[in-house]
Amino acid sequence: MTKDIGGSFSEHSWIPNGVSMIPLTKNTDDRGSLVELFREEWLGADVAPIQWNYVSSKPNVLRGIHVHHTHYDYLYMAEGTMQLALVESRRKSTHFGRTALIELSANLPVGIIIPPGVAHGFYFPEEAVLIYGVSHYWNIDDEMGCRWDDPAFSVAWSPKNPLLSERDQSAGSFEQMAQDFETKFYSKG
Repeated sequence: MTKDIGGSFSEHSWIPNGVSMIPLTKNTDDRGSLVELFREEWLGADVAPIQWNYVSSKPNVLRGIHVHHTHYDYLYMAEGTMQLALVESRRKSTHFGRTALIELSANLPVGIIIPPGVAHGFYFPEEAVLIYGVSHYWNIDDEMGCRWDDPAFSVAWSPKNPLLSERDQSAGSFEQMAQDFETKFYSKG
């Protein structure tokens, strides 16, 4: 069963519709620890991941901001911390362009679900490991991006001069991404 983040993390006054979290339990003993990461019954077959990815990030790395039309993302911080930026990119939403920032830590295990149409970016202030699953096989044709520091939205995250991929360095504006997303996936004709 998923819980709305807004109801679970009181410091967040607003979270995009459809973003949710699953509190996970970390069982620790003298040997180490175990966290049950995922059960299909928690999400349902339509949202359940069919592809899993392991991301190892160095300190001061920023990935994104990206948006997908087809797949849901399921995130779990395995090591370290991450700032998760969320941007409402669905034009029909009354909150279009609004942002939220969530701090995730391996010390507080949760699963985060991000639905299609919610743009997101990951900033790793320290060395970290993120495990994430997607509900459809990853496909570059399903992904668009924009600048992490676009003035059209204000994300209160901490990077000043983060390490970016070439693709993220050359990303366009949020407005262009949102327009391209709308044209590519929702235009008639």
